[in-house]
Amino acid sequence: MAKTKTAYVCNECGAEFPRWQGQCAECKEWNTISEIRLAPATGPRNSRFSGYAGAQDNQVQVLSEIALTDIPRLPSGFKELDRVLGGGLVPGSAILIGGNPGAGKSTLLLQVMCGLARRMKTLYVTGEESLQQVAMRAQRLGLPNDQLRMLSETSVEQICHIAREERPAVMVIDSIQVMHVSDVQSAPGSVSQVREAAAQLTRFAKQQGVVILMVGHVTKDGSLAGPKVLEHCIDCSVLLDGGNDSRFRTLRSHKNRFGAVNELGVFAMTEAGMKEVSNPSAIFLSRGEEQGTGSVVMVIWEGTRPLLVELQALVDYSQLANPRRVTVGLEHNRLALLLAVLHRHGGLQMADQDVFVNVVGGVRVEDTGADLALLLSLVSSFRDKPLPKELVVFGEVGLSGEIRPVASGQERLMEAAKHGFTRAIVPWANRPKHPPEGMEVIAVKKLDEALAAL
Repeated sequence: MAKTKTAYVCNECGAEFPRWQGQCAECKEWNTISEIRLAPATGPRNSRFSGYAGAQDNQVQVLSEIALTDIPRLPSGFKELDRVLGGGLVPGSAILIGGNPGAGKSTLLLQVMCGLARRMKTLYVTGEESLQQVAMRAQRLGLPNDQLRMLSETSVEQICHIAREERPAVMVIDSIQVMHVSDVQSAPGSVSQVREAAAQLTRFAKQQGVVILMVGHVTKDGSLAGPKVLEHCIDCSVLLDGGNDSRFRTLRSHKNRFGAVNELGVFAMTEAGMKEVSNPSAIFLSRGEEQGTGSVVMVIWEGTRPLLVELQALVDYSQLANPRRVTVGLEHNRLALLLAVLHRHGGLQMADQDVFVNVVGGVRVEDTGADLALLLSLVSSFRDKPLPKELVVFGEVGLSGEIRPVASGQERLMEAAKHGFTRAIVPWANRPKHPPEGMEVIAVKKLDEALAAL
Protein backbone atom coordinates (compact mmCIF):
# COMPACT_ATOMS: atom_id res chain seq x y z
CA MET A 1 0.00 0.00 0.00
CA ALA A 2 1.37 3.40 -1.00
CA LYS A 3 2.20 5.82 1.75
CA THR A 4 -0.25 8.69 2.19
CA LYS A 5 1.38 12.08 1.72
CA THR A 6 0.27 15.31 3.30
CA ALA A 7 0.71 18.92 2.29
CA TYR A 8 -0.07 22.30 3.85
CA VAL A 9 -1.97 24.61 1.49
CA CYS A 10 -3.10 28.22 1.89
CA ASN A 11 -6.85 28.59 1.36
CA GLU A 12 -6.43 32.11 -0.06
CA CYS A 13 -3.66 31.83 -2.66
CA GLY A 14 -3.11 28.07 -2.95
CA ALA A 15 0.58 28.16 -1.96
CA GLU A 16 2.03 24.90 -0.57
CA PHE A 17 4.41 24.55 2.40
CA PRO A 18 6.27 21.56 3.88
CA ARG A 19 4.93 22.25 7.39
CA TRP A 20 2.20 24.26 9.09
CA GLN A 21 2.80 27.94 9.88
CA GLY A 22 0.60 30.73 11.12
CA GLN A 23 1.13 33.21 8.27
CA CYS A 24 1.27 32.45 4.55
CA ALA A 25 4.59 33.59 3.13
CA GLU A 26 3.00 34.34 -0.26
CA CYS A 27 -0.17 36.34 0.43
CA LYS A 28 0.71 37.35 4.05
CA GLU A 29 -2.68 36.18 5.38
CA TRP A 30 -2.96 34.66 8.87
CA ASN A 31 -4.53 31.31 9.82
CA THR A 32 -5.32 30.30 6.24
CA ILE A 33 -3.06 27.22 5.96
CA SER A 34 -4.73 23.82 6.23
CA GLU A 35 -3.42 20.27 6.07
CA ILE A 36 -4.58 18.12 3.16
CA ARG A 37 -3.93 14.50 2.27
CA LEU A 38 -2.75 13.81 -1.24
CA ALA A 39 -3.80 10.75 -3.21
CA PRO A 40 -0.90 8.30 -3.70
CA ALA A 41 0.59 8.12 -7.17
CA THR A 42 0.57 4.70 -8.89
CA GLY A 43 3.02 5.39 -11.68
CA PRO A 44 5.19 7.99 -13.36
CA ARG A 45 2.40 8.95 -15.80
CA ASN A 46 -0.33 9.02 -13.20
CA SER A 47 0.80 12.38 -11.95
CA ARG A 48 -1.33 15.08 -10.45
CA PHE A 49 -1.88 16.77 -13.79
CA SER A 50 -2.16 13.69 -16.01
CA GLY A 51 -5.19 13.66 -18.22
CA TYR A 52 -5.17 17.37 -18.98
CA ALA A 53 -5.16 18.48 -22.58
CA GLY A 54 -1.69 17.91 -23.98
CA ALA A 55 -0.47 15.78 -21.05
CA GLN A 56 -0.68 12.60 -23.14
CA ASP A 57 1.65 14.10 -25.76
CA ASN A 58 4.98 14.95 -24.14
CA GLN A 59 6.76 15.99 -27.36
CA VAL A 60 8.13 19.53 -27.53
CA GLN A 61 6.54 21.54 -30.35
CA VAL A 62 7.01 24.99 -31.81
CA LEU A 63 4.08 27.29 -31.09
CA SER A 64 3.59 28.18 -34.76
CA GLU A 65 3.44 24.50 -35.76
CA ILE A 66 0.62 23.54 -33.38
CA ALA A 67 -2.50 22.66 -35.35
CA LEU A 68 -5.46 24.88 -34.53
CA THR A 69 -8.96 23.48 -34.86
CA ASP A 70 -12.17 25.43 -34.39
CA ILE A 71 -13.99 24.00 -31.38
CA PRO A 72 -17.75 24.41 -31.86
CA ARG A 73 -19.55 25.96 -28.92
CA LEU A 74 -22.78 24.48 -27.62
CA PRO A 75 -25.59 27.03 -27.17
CA SER A 76 -27.14 26.72 -23.72
CA GLY A 77 -30.55 28.02 -24.74
CA PHE A 78 -30.07 31.27 -22.78
CA LYS A 79 -28.43 34.12 -24.68
CA GLU A 80 -27.49 35.90 -21.45
CA LEU A 81 -25.70 32.80 -20.15
CA ASP A 82 -23.93 32.32 -23.50
CA ARG A 83 -22.81 35.95 -23.38
CA VAL A 84 -21.26 35.51 -19.93
CA LEU A 85 -19.53 32.27 -20.98
CA GLY A 86 -18.05 33.92 -24.08
CA GLY A 87 -20.41 32.51 -26.72
CA GLY A 88 -21.58 29.16 -25.35
CA LEU A 89 -20.37 25.96 -23.72
CA VAL A 90 -16.93 24.76 -24.80
CA PRO A 91 -16.51 20.94 -24.94
CA GLY A 92 -13.99 19.72 -22.37
CA SER A 93 -14.36 22.75 -20.10
CA ALA A 94 -15.08 22.92 -16.36
CA ILE A 95 -17.38 25.76 -15.30
CA LEU A 96 -18.05 26.78 -11.70
CA ILE A 97 -21.29 28.64 -10.90
CA GLY A 98 -21.46 30.17 -7.42
CA GLY A 99 -24.07 32.20 -5.60
CA ASN A 100 -25.95 32.77 -2.35
CA PRO A 101 -28.55 30.24 -1.17
CA GLY A 102 -31.78 30.83 -3.08
CA ALA A 103 -30.14 32.84 -5.87
CA GLY A 104 -31.35 30.33 -8.47
CA LYS A 105 -28.24 28.32 -9.37
CA SER A 106 -29.95 24.92 -9.41
CA THR A 107 -33.05 26.34 -11.07
CA LEU A 108 -31.06 27.91 -13.90
CA LEU A 109 -28.99 24.77 -14.48
CA LEU A 110 -32.08 22.55 -14.42
CA GLN A 111 -33.70 24.74 -17.09
CA VAL A 112 -30.53 24.62 -19.19
CA MET A 113 -30.18 20.86 -18.89
CA CYS A 114 -33.83 20.14 -19.71
CA GLY A 115 -33.44 22.20 -22.88
CA LEU A 116 -30.13 20.60 -23.86
CA ALA A 117 -31.48 17.09 -23.21
CA ARG A 118 -33.72 17.42 -26.26
CA ARG A 119 -30.68 17.95 -28.52
CA MET A 120 -27.90 15.92 -26.92
CA LYS A 121 -27.11 13.46 -24.12
CA THR A 122 -26.98 15.05 -20.67
CA LEU A 123 -26.53 13.95 -17.07
CA TYR A 124 -27.61 15.86 -13.95
CA VAL A 125 -25.81 14.69 -10.78
CA THR A 126 -27.40 15.87 -7.55
CA GLY A 127 -25.75 15.38 -4.17
CA GLU A 128 -27.73 17.82 -2.04
CA GLU A 129 -31.28 17.01 -3.13
CA SER A 130 -33.06 13.75 -3.77
CA LEU A 131 -34.24 12.80 -7.24
CA GLN A 132 -37.84 13.36 -6.14
CA GLN A 133 -37.08 16.94 -5.08
CA VAL A 134 -35.51 17.74 -8.44
CA ALA A 135 -38.44 16.13 -10.26
CA MET A 136 -40.90 18.22 -8.21
CA ARG A 137 -39.05 21.42 -9.15
CA ALA A 138 -39.06 20.50 -12.85
CA GLN A 139 -42.79 19.77 -12.69
CA ARG A 140 -43.50 23.05 -10.89
CA LEU A 141 -41.57 25.01 -13.52
CA GLY A 142 -43.25 23.15 -16.37
CA LEU A 143 -39.98 21.90 -17.87
CA PRO A 144 -39.73 19.03 -20.38
CA ASN A 145 -38.46 16.16 -18.22
CA ASP A 146 -38.70 13.16 -20.55
CA GLN A 147 -35.09 13.29 -21.82
CA LEU A 148 -32.90 14.48 -18.92
CA ARG A 149 -31.01 11.66 -17.18
CA MET A 150 -30.57 12.01 -13.41
CA LEU A 151 -28.12 10.56 -10.88
CA SER A 152 -28.00 10.90 -7.09
CA GLU A 153 -24.38 10.32 -6.04
CA THR A 154 -21.61 12.03 -4.07
CA SER A 155 -18.62 9.79 -4.86
CA VAL A 156 -16.45 11.33 -7.55
CA GLU A 157 -15.05 7.95 -8.62
CA GLN A 158 -18.55 6.49 -9.04
CA ILE A 159 -19.74 9.57 -10.95
CA CYS A 160 -16.83 9.32 -13.39
CA HIS A 161 -17.42 5.59 -13.84
CA ILE A 162 -21.10 6.08 -14.67
CA ALA A 163 -20.35 9.06 -16.90
CA ARG A 164 -17.92 6.95 -18.96
CA GLU A 165 -20.75 4.52 -19.64
CA GLU A 166 -23.39 7.19 -20.28
CA ARG A 167 -21.05 9.42 -22.34
CA PRO A 168 -22.97 12.68 -21.83
CA ALA A 169 -22.05 15.86 -23.68
CA VAL A 170 -22.94 18.09 -20.71
CA MET A 171 -22.93 17.12 -17.03
CA VAL A 172 -23.97 19.08 -13.90
CA ILE A 173 -22.44 18.51 -10.45
CA ASP A 174 -24.69 19.94 -7.73
CA SER A 175 -22.70 20.74 -5.71
CA ILE A 176 -18.91 20.44 -5.51
CA GLN A 177 -18.95 20.96 -1.71
CA VAL A 178 -20.76 17.65 -1.07
CA MET A 179 -18.58 15.53 -3.35
CA HIS A 180 -15.90 13.30 -1.85
CA VAL A 181 -12.87 11.33 -3.04
CA SER A 182 -12.17 7.96 -1.45
CA ASP A 183 -8.39 8.51 -1.25
CA VAL A 184 -8.86 11.62 0.92
CA GLN A 185 -9.78 10.88 4.53
CA SER A 186 -11.27 14.27 5.50
CA ALA A 187 -14.98 15.08 5.52
CA PRO A 188 -16.83 16.35 2.40
CA GLY A 189 -16.64 20.12 2.07
CA SER A 190 -13.15 20.36 3.56
CA VAL A 191 -10.31 22.04 1.74
CA SER A 192 -8.69 18.76 0.71
CA GLN A 193 -11.94 17.17 -0.50
CA VAL A 194 -13.02 20.16 -2.56
CA ARG A 195 -9.53 20.48 -4.03
CA GLU A 196 -9.19 16.82 -5.07
CA ALA A 197 -12.81 16.47 -6.23
CA ALA A 198 -12.53 19.52 -8.49
CA ALA A 199 -9.18 18.32 -9.84
CA GLN A 200 -10.53 14.87 -10.73
CA LEU A 201 -13.68 16.25 -12.35
CA THR A 202 -11.63 18.74 -14.37
CA ARG A 203 -9.32 15.94 -15.55
CA PHE A 204 -12.35 13.90 -16.55
CA ALA A 205 -13.74 16.84 -18.53
CA LYS A 206 -10.47 17.23 -20.45
CA GLN A 207 -10.13 13.49 -21.13
CA GLN A 208 -13.68 12.84 -22.27
CA GLY A 209 -14.49 16.22 -23.85
CA VAL A 210 -17.46 16.69 -21.51
CA VAL A 211 -18.76 20.07 -20.38
CA ILE A 212 -18.99 19.95 -16.57
CA LEU A 213 -21.03 22.60 -14.77
CA MET A 214 -20.24 22.63 -11.04
CA VAL A 215 -22.35 24.43 -8.46
CA GLY A 216 -20.32 26.13 -5.73
CA HIS A 217 -21.35 27.64 -2.40
CA VAL A 218 -20.25 31.07 -1.23
CA THR A 219 -19.20 32.37 2.16
CA LYS A 220 -20.88 35.20 4.06
CA ASP A 221 -18.60 37.77 2.41
CA GLY A 222 -19.68 36.64 -1.08
CA SER A 223 -16.52 34.74 -2.09
CA LEU A 224 -16.51 31.12 -3.23
CA ALA A 225 -16.22 28.62 -0.39
CA GLY A 226 -13.28 26.24 -0.41
CA PRO A 227 -9.63 26.65 -1.35
CA LYS A 228 -8.53 29.45 -3.65
CA VAL A 229 -6.90 26.86 -5.89
CA LEU A 230 -10.42 25.79 -6.89
CA GLU A 231 -10.73 28.91 -9.05
CA HIS A 232 -7.34 28.21 -10.63
CA CYS A 233 -8.31 24.64 -11.47
CA ILE A 234 -11.50 25.32 -13.43
CA ASP A 235 -11.77 27.10 -16.79
CA CYS A 236 -14.59 29.52 -16.05
CA SER A 237 -15.94 30.97 -12.80
CA VAL A 238 -19.24 32.87 -12.74
CA LEU A 239 -21.23 34.25 -9.83
CA LEU A 240 -25.02 34.51 -9.69
CA ASP A 241 -25.94 37.42 -7.44
CA GLY A 242 -29.24 38.85 -6.30
CA GLY A 243 -30.84 39.88 -3.03
CA ASN A 244 -33.84 38.11 -1.56
CA ASP A 245 -35.90 41.28 -1.95
CA SER A 246 -35.27 41.56 -5.68
CA ARG A 247 -36.50 39.34 -8.46
CA PHE A 248 -33.60 40.28 -10.70
CA ARG A 249 -30.38 38.26 -10.76
CA THR A 250 -27.04 39.26 -12.26
CA LEU A 251 -24.63 36.66 -13.60
CA ARG A 252 -21.05 37.93 -13.80
CA SER A 253 -17.92 36.12 -14.97
CA HIS A 254 -14.85 36.45 -12.73
CA LYS A 255 -12.61 34.12 -14.73
CA ASN A 256 -13.05 32.91 -18.29
CA ARG A 257 -10.45 31.24 -20.47
CA PHE A 258 -12.78 31.38 -23.46
CA GLY A 259 -14.22 34.90 -23.28
CA ALA A 260 -14.27 38.31 -21.64
CA VAL A 261 -14.01 38.76 -17.88
CA ASN A 262 -16.61 40.83 -15.98
CA GLU A 263 -19.24 40.10 -18.62
CA LEU A 264 -22.72 40.64 -17.17
CA GLY A 265 -25.95 38.77 -17.78
CA VAL A 266 -29.30 39.73 -16.25
CA PHE A 267 -32.11 37.33 -15.35
CA ALA A 268 -35.49 37.69 -13.69
CA MET A 269 -36.79 35.10 -11.22
CA THR A 270 -40.41 34.25 -12.04
CA GLU A 271 -42.87 31.50 -11.19
CA ALA A 272 -41.76 29.69 -14.35
CA GLY A 273 -38.09 29.85 -13.38
CA MET A 274 -35.30 32.13 -14.59
CA LYS A 275 -36.13 34.39 -17.53
CA GLU A 276 -33.38 36.26 -19.34
CA VAL A 277 -33.59 40.04 -19.66
CA SER A 278 -32.49 41.05 -23.14
CA ASN A 279 -32.59 44.82 -22.45
CA PRO A 280 -31.31 45.43 -18.89
CA SER A 281 -31.11 49.21 -19.36
CA ALA A 282 -34.90 49.43 -19.58
CA ILE A 283 -35.21 47.78 -16.15
CA PHE A 284 -32.67 49.96 -14.38
CA LEU A 285 -34.26 53.11 -15.84
CA SER A 286 -37.69 52.71 -14.27
CA ARG A 287 -37.87 56.34 -13.16
CA GLY A 288 -40.83 58.32 -11.91
CA GLU A 289 -42.65 61.06 -13.77
CA GLU A 290 -41.19 63.81 -11.58
CA GLN A 291 -37.42 64.23 -11.60
CA GLY A 292 -36.01 64.51 -8.10
CA THR A 293 -32.79 66.16 -7.01
CA GLY A 294 -29.62 64.11 -6.90
CA SER A 295 -30.72 61.71 -9.64
CA VAL A 296 -28.82 61.22 -12.89
CA VAL A 297 -28.46 58.48 -15.51
CA MET A 298 -24.96 57.21 -16.27
CA VAL A 299 -23.68 54.86 -18.96
CA ILE A 300 -21.36 52.17 -17.59
CA TRP A 301 -19.53 49.49 -19.53
CA GLU A 302 -20.14 45.91 -18.41
CA GLY A 303 -18.10 43.29 -20.24
CA THR A 304 -18.82 43.88 -23.92
CA ARG A 305 -21.91 46.09 -23.78
CA PRO A 306 -23.05 49.45 -22.38
CA LEU A 307 -25.60 49.64 -19.59
CA LEU A 308 -27.71 52.62 -18.54
CA VAL A 309 -28.16 52.86 -14.77
CA GLU A 310 -29.72 55.51 -12.56
CA LEU A 311 -27.53 56.94 -9.79
CA GLN A 312 -29.04 58.69 -6.76
CA ALA A 313 -27.29 60.88 -4.20
CA LEU A 314 -28.56 62.50 -1.02
CA VAL A 315 -26.61 65.26 0.74
CA ASP A 316 -27.98 66.46 4.07
CA TYR A 317 -26.65 68.48 7.00
CA SER A 318 -25.11 66.23 9.64
CA GLN A 319 -25.53 66.51 13.40
CA LEU A 320 -22.57 64.20 13.99
CA ALA A 321 -18.96 65.13 14.60
CA ASN A 322 -17.97 62.72 11.80
CA PRO A 323 -20.51 62.95 8.97
CA ARG A 324 -21.57 59.65 7.43
CA ARG A 325 -20.47 58.44 3.99
CA VAL A 326 -22.67 55.56 2.80
CA THR A 327 -22.47 53.94 -0.63
CA VAL A 328 -24.59 51.12 -2.09
CA GLY A 329 -23.28 49.72 -5.36
CA LEU A 330 -20.15 51.92 -5.46
CA GLU A 331 -16.77 51.75 -3.77
CA HIS A 332 -16.69 53.69 -0.52
CA ASN A 333 -13.12 54.95 -1.00
CA ARG A 334 -14.01 56.28 -4.44
CA LEU A 335 -16.65 58.53 -2.89
CA ALA A 336 -14.17 60.01 -0.39
CA LEU A 337 -11.70 60.67 -3.20
CA LEU A 338 -14.26 62.43 -5.39
CA LEU A 339 -15.51 64.58 -2.50
CA ALA A 340 -11.97 65.86 -2.05
CA VAL A 341 -11.74 66.64 -5.79
CA LEU A 342 -15.08 68.44 -5.64
CA HIS A 343 -13.88 70.60 -2.75
CA ARG A 344 -10.51 71.41 -4.29
CA HIS A 345 -11.50 71.98 -7.91
CA GLY A 346 -15.26 72.61 -7.68
CA GLY A 347 -15.34 74.93 -4.70
CA LEU A 348 -18.03 72.95 -2.83
CA GLN A 349 -17.44 72.01 0.82
CA MET A 350 -19.37 68.99 2.14
CA ALA A 351 -17.33 68.23 5.24
CA ASP A 352 -20.36 68.93 7.48
CA GLN A 353 -22.83 66.99 5.32
CA ASP A 354 -24.01 63.37 5.39
CA VAL A 355 -23.60 61.82 1.94
CA PHE A 356 -25.60 58.80 0.78
CA VAL A 357 -25.14 57.26 -2.68
CA ASN A 358 -27.22 54.46 -4.22
CA VAL A 359 -27.10 52.67 -7.58
CA VAL A 360 -30.69 51.81 -8.51
CA GLY A 361 -31.43 48.17 -9.27
CA GLY A 362 -28.78 46.60 -7.06
CA VAL A 363 -26.04 46.78 -9.69
CA ARG A 364 -22.44 46.76 -8.49
CA VAL A 365 -20.55 49.45 -10.44
CA GLU A 366 -16.78 49.23 -10.79
CA ASP A 367 -16.44 51.32 -13.95
CA THR A 368 -14.56 54.60 -13.38
CA GLY A 369 -16.80 56.18 -16.01
CA ALA A 370 -19.33 56.72 -13.22
CA ASP A 371 -17.15 59.40 -11.54
CA LEU A 372 -18.57 62.41 -13.35
CA ALA A 373 -22.16 61.25 -12.89
CA LEU A 374 -21.55 60.82 -9.16
CA LEU A 375 -20.17 64.34 -8.76
CA LEU A 376 -23.03 65.93 -10.69
CA SER A 377 -25.61 64.04 -8.63
CA LEU A 378 -23.92 65.24 -5.43
CA VAL A 379 -24.02 68.84 -6.65
CA SER A 380 -27.69 68.45 -7.64
CA SER A 381 -28.66 67.23 -4.17
CA PHE A 382 -26.46 69.78 -2.39
CA ARG A 383 -27.92 72.70 -4.38
CA ASP A 384 -31.44 71.16 -4.33
CA LYS A 385 -31.76 71.54 -8.10
CA PRO A 386 -32.86 68.58 -10.25
CA LEU A 387 -30.87 67.64 -13.33
CA PRO A 388 -32.60 67.44 -16.72
CA LYS A 389 -34.44 64.16 -17.18
CA GLU A 390 -33.13 63.72 -20.73
CA LEU A 391 -29.48 64.08 -19.58
CA VAL A 392 -26.97 61.22 -19.54
CA VAL A 393 -23.42 61.50 -18.13
CA PHE A 394 -20.21 59.46 -18.16
CA GLY A 395 -16.50 60.19 -17.64
CA GLU A 396 -13.61 59.55 -15.28
CA VAL A 397 -12.46 62.34 -12.94
CA GLY A 398 -8.77 62.76 -12.12
CA LEU A 399 -7.27 64.15 -8.95
CA SER A 400 -6.41 67.44 -10.64
CA GLY A 401 -10.02 67.93 -11.73
CA GLU A 402 -9.53 66.82 -15.34
CA ILE A 403 -12.19 64.74 -17.06
CA ARG A 404 -10.49 61.66 -18.50
CA PRO A 405 -11.84 59.63 -21.42
CA VAL A 406 -13.36 56.18 -21.01
CA ALA A 407 -13.47 53.19 -23.33
CA SER A 408 -16.20 52.75 -25.98
CA GLY A 409 -17.56 56.29 -25.78
CA GLN A 410 -19.39 56.09 -29.12
CA GLU A 411 -21.17 52.87 -28.14
CA ARG A 412 -22.29 54.45 -24.87
CA LEU A 413 -23.79 57.42 -26.70
CA MET A 414 -25.59 55.13 -29.15
CA GLU A 415 -27.11 53.16 -26.28
CA ALA A 416 -28.30 56.37 -24.60
CA ALA A 417 -29.81 57.69 -27.85
CA LYS A 418 -31.63 54.38 -28.32
CA HIS A 419 -33.44 54.98 -25.00
CA GLY A 420 -34.50 58.54 -25.89
CA PHE A 421 -31.84 60.68 -24.16
CA THR A 422 -31.20 63.96 -25.99
CA ARG A 423 -28.33 65.52 -23.98
CA ALA A 424 -25.00 64.09 -22.85
CA ILE A 425 -22.01 65.40 -20.90
CA VAL A 426 -18.91 63.45 -21.90
CA PRO A 427 -15.11 63.84 -21.71
CA TRP A 428 -13.51 65.99 -24.39
CA ALA A 429 -11.56 63.03 -25.78
CA ASN A 430 -14.81 61.07 -26.20
CA ARG A 431 -16.56 63.73 -28.28
CA PRO A 432 -17.98 62.04 -31.39
CA LYS A 433 -17.32 63.25 -34.92
CA HIS A 434 -20.91 62.49 -35.80
CA PRO A 435 -23.19 62.66 -32.74
CA PRO A 436 -26.28 60.44 -32.72
CA GLU A 437 -29.27 62.01 -34.41
CA GLY A 438 -31.25 64.23 -32.07
CA MET A 439 -28.63 64.25 -29.30
CA GLU A 440 -26.70 67.28 -28.04
CA VAL A 441 -23.24 66.23 -26.82
CA ILE A 442 -21.38 68.55 -24.44
CA ALA A 443 -17.66 67.71 -24.25
CA VAL A 444 -15.76 68.99 -21.19
CA LYS A 445 -12.11 68.96 -20.17
CA LYS A 446 -12.28 70.06 -16.52
CA LEU A 447 -14.70 69.65 -13.65
CA ASP A 448 -15.59 73.34 -13.57
CA GLU A 449 -16.66 73.12 -17.23
CA ALA A 450 -19.02 70.23 -16.38
CA LEU A 451 -20.54 72.23 -13.52
CA ALA A 452 -20.94 75.25 -15.77
CA ALA A 453 -22.67 73.11 -18.41
CA LEU A 454 -25.47 72.37 -15.96
